[in-house]
Amino acid sequence: MRVLCAGDEFVGNNLLADAVRAELPTEPEFRELLLPWPIEPFGPVGGVHEASGTEEQVIEALAGAEVAVTQMAPFTKKVFAAAPELKLVSVCRGGPVNVDLAAATEAGVAVTYAPGRNATAAAEFAIGMILAAMRRISTSSAELLGGTWRGDYYAYPNAGLELEGTTVGLVGYGAIGSRVAKVLVAFGAKVLVADPYAKPEHIAADGAELVELEDLLRRSAVVSLHARLTDETRHLINAERLALLPEGAVLVNSARGGLLDYAPLPEMLRTGRLGALALDVYDVEPPPADWALRDAPNVIATPHLAGASRQTAERAARIVAAEVGRYARGEQLANVANPDVLR
Repeated sequence: MRVLCAGDEFVGNNLLADAVRAELPTEPEFRELLLPWPIEPFGPVGGVHEASGTEEQVIEALAGAEVAVTQMAPFTKKVFAAAPELKLVSVCRGGPVNVDLAAATEAGVAVTYAPGRNATAAAEFAIGMILAAMRRISTSSAELLGGTWRGDYYAYPNAGLELEGTTVGLVGYGAIGSRVAKVLVAFGAKVLVADPYAKPEHIAADGAELVELEDLLRRSAVVSLHARLTDETRHLINAERLALLPEGAVLVNSARGGLLDYAPLPEMLRTGRLGALALDVYDVEPPPADWALRDAPNVIATPHLAGASRQTAERAARIVAAEVGRYARGEQLANVANPDVLR
């Protein structure tokens, strides 16, 4: 079997090859392509939304491969047309946004993905962002290192909030949001959830309460976003809904930049209408030099790091390799993004 490992600087080719090797009874013929992400940001390539590298690089590297394992390589209509031997693309992301699924199905190529591969890392990061924003950990650290001792943060009007007894709203309750909820409940927070697709009995069993989105925004001192980005959820938190937040609320987005309308945020922070903002994702990545939030108060910003743990990379490689093993053994694939191709 000829296998293309199209790794990057996070899920490297060594991780992918070792994981695939462990799933197969005989040594496959490996071909490798190293993509520049995350040193260089991903972006749209040939009609897919988030990819790294070029179509020409992938076509050249495939060279008769039957299977490809990747995180970021663009698999477009052009790539599928140039790779008639290809039968499986296994993507180690929560969704195969770097793959043209319609073109894959037309070409008879099964596409799998890796749900939950970064759920633990992303949930832990979100909790860290919530705590950092509520207790001014990052902003006070930056000010101290810059030479300013902010003793006034101990003054009552400026003091932070504890999680215990605080109402925290979670928008989205998938693999990440549900983990965040369990940790928040353990801290003693009251957790509200808005997710039309979540099962109420699961939310109740976790100690949280399912409510409508507008109700969540009105009642929550802290709001953390964990929804997937779709046409339905783009700018889900818009100016109208941001206006529902209580005075001084904390807003955290470590999910997807497109969930949030960023335009109202600088003024909300300057007036104190929004108490703090913690971001790991943006409407444009990386943010431009004239980004309006650069000089807004009480902002924490990190460069899309929520899923960046070594365990995530290792887990992702194992998940895609397991699909290659199932394919090689003629077994049913576990997480197929285009099930019509199997028919």
